[in-house]
Amino acid sequence: MISDEREYNMSMQWLLARAPGFQALPEPDRAAIFNFTFLWSLFEAQVMNNFARADLICAKADQWRDTGTLDADQYNAELAYFRARYFANGAFTHHFDHLHLRPADQPDLVRSVLDGSNNDPRNRLLTILLIVWRFRNNLFHGEKWAYHLQDQLSNFTHANAILMRLLERHGQLAA
Repeated sequence: MISDEREYNMSMQWLLARAPGFQALPEPDRAAIFNFTFLWSLFEAQVMNNFARADLICAKADQWRDTGTLDADQYNAELAYFRARYFANGAFTHHFDHLHLRPADQPDLVRSVLDGSNNDPRNRLLTILLIVWRFRNNLFHGEKWAYHLQDQLSNFTHANAILMRLLERHGQLAA
């Protein structure tokens, strides 16, 4: 019987040998992406009742607004990061297109928050959640592999901070 540690090492060796670009990723990048997968899973289980979708994420933001538990200002640093990444010098950056926003992801709302024309607290929080949702979809459905997961450390570090804060505030284990 193979030990758990040996199985982990076998999986890691397989990824290093066969996953495009994986070997070139620094360890902090790999760790942030691995952590994201677990944090997202926990978020989906504890906050989204085991099922996330763009419309359900919108409903959750509405619920938090209506119950006074939105606390959008807690996410100002992450919103500032996303604004700088996706909107600079008066225009949307090439990174914005790589989010692959779909109609259900409310692209017009996301654009208005990122360009600073919409500062409604509910919409600000919803925008960062929809961006994290797109990270999830782009990772789990393969889009992030198109560029070998390169330059994703800051994206996943910010997404992880958002998910941890949401879990602390709205997860089943929240006080």
